[in-house]
Amino acid sequence: MEFFKPGRVFDFMGQRVFWIPLSFILVIASTILCFFPGPNYGTDFRGGTEVEIAFKQNIDAAGVRKAVVDAGFSTPDVVQVFDPSNPHHFLIRVQDVSAITDTEKAALKKALCFTEDAAPGGDAEKCPVNARATEVKFSAGGDKVSTRYDSDPDLEVIKRQITSVPGVSLRVSSSNPQILNPRDHRVEIQLLGKGDQMVERLQAKLGADMVPDRALHVEWVGPKAGKQLRDSARNAVAIAIVFIMLYLAFRFDLRFAPGVVIACIHDAMVVIGVFIALNKEITLSTIAAVLTVVGYSMNDTVVVYDRIRENLGKHRGKSFAQIINLSVSETLSRTILTSGATMLSVLAFFVYGTGVIKDFMLALVVGIVAGTYSSIYVAAPLTEWIDKRMSRRADMKKRLNAPARAT
Repeated sequence: MEFFKPGRVFDFMGQRVFWIPLSFILVIASTILCFFPGPNYGTDFRGGTEVEIAFKQNIDAAGVRKAVVDAGFSTPDVVQVFDPSNPHHFLIRVQDVSAITDTEKAALKKALCFTEDAAPGGDAEKCPVNARATEVKFSAGGDKVSTRYDSDPDLEVIKRQITSVPGVSLRVSSSNPQILNPRDHRVEIQLLGKGDQMVERLQAKLGADMVPDRALHVEWVGPKAGKQLRDSARNAVAIAIVFIMLYLAFRFDLRFAPGVVIACIHDAMVVIGVFIALNKEITLSTIAAVLTVVGYSMNDTVVVYDRIRENLGKHRGKSFAQIINLSVSETLSRTILTSGATMLSVLAFFVYGTGVIKDFMLALVVGIVAGTYSSIYVAAPLTEWIDKRMSRRADMKKRLNAPARAT
């Protein structure tokens, strides 16, 4: 299908004086936004706890946020989730990760009669022989405690020891605490995690007729794991761009590779800039969308480059700028069809999607527009500029070598 009369050539390169400054402004603005105010990292990257709760009665986001703050949780993010089955469905994110503080850990060790030296500590009533821990380990999330004893442990005494520490609560279960390894006398104690604590405290604040007994979903990521994910995501984008450059240098010519790389960086920065400007969370899904955009942009640019290479052999009398205009004009109908069809499907998910899907599709919508635009007004002009530089350098070498040959 052709949208334009065959043989019609548009002067894309003549318009580059308007579009290239726009690209610079977009990239510079996105770079500034990366530092001021900076990305709004999601739980994946910054660490924290994410709790999904379906309330029983009508409540707004402001009311949920106030109740969470009153319950003792810092800087909560409250997002209402579109759910036809329950209009009171909320996603609550807090930066708190560990279920217990360092002070509570020290108090737990003392209550469990754990001492660093070999001498037994505590009185016989609180610390009987079969309830003196010789080893105490806490899970990364602080919701599990692993202990070891020299003899068969008394679980009832251990339970009383745990509940004697203020601010620490046992998870309600008939098998808590439980003996994991009778031979090593190892015991696992499950405490209320941050999600459980949030539900329990919200019930105390808002009432059991408002807050359900359990959260629908609880997820937490430690700050170290979040930093590792953030570094890995950045490295994934950088490595993808490097391999794209190597592929294009091998597939076409060295002068073509920088244009695609700059175009890919341009598209990735525009997507991230839009997310920061709209205060959208940057999560692993956002990075996946950025990588998708980079691949889409490269594919569109390679199609244009392939036509440029074909026309360089067919029209040797034309300038490089004229070859680019001809090549982009010949592939314009294909670009409109491909980008238009992709955009229609992405827009459907963006309009009717919710939560993570909506944000993912927003990145793709911005990326498709930026990728289609950058193939014409970023990659192609940069390639033409590099070609001019290489031609000038070759001419200078010829002039310098000409006298030497004459003598």
